[in-house]
Amino acid sequence: MRPPCEMVVWYVIPTVRSELAKELLKLGMKQKEISEMLDITQPAVSQYISDKRGHGIKFNEEIQKMIKTFAFDLKKGQATKRDIIPRTCQICKKVKTEDIMCQLHKEKDNIPSDCTACMGSDVNCD
Repeated sequence: MRPPCEMVVWYVIPTVRSELAKELLKLGMKQKEISEMLDITQPAVSQYISDKRGHGIKFNEEIQKMIKTFAFDLKKGQATKRDIIPRTCQICKKVKTEDIMCQLHKEKDNIPSDCTACMGSDVNCD
């Protein structure tokens, strides 16, 4: 069984970046601006926007709202590059308290019925 942090790196962070890039695009930013803002390449932004990367998870409304607010704050200058890591971590922490991590484990790993790997989640992976 893969540890939750590995699941976050492979699935959650790319999906957060994808959703964030899409929101920034909707707010009128160009792909090059988004790439500079998120400190990723422009081709990576293109892949996120076209769902070639970071599209395997469906976030609930609360997490989507966190991402939209983050995008708005970045666009309006109320958040900067320095906020990327803490705000992404905040979103990941919220994801870990939802059943998303358990669903990932079920889909990607053969988890045991007594799984408690979701690190602080109140949800059981059974």
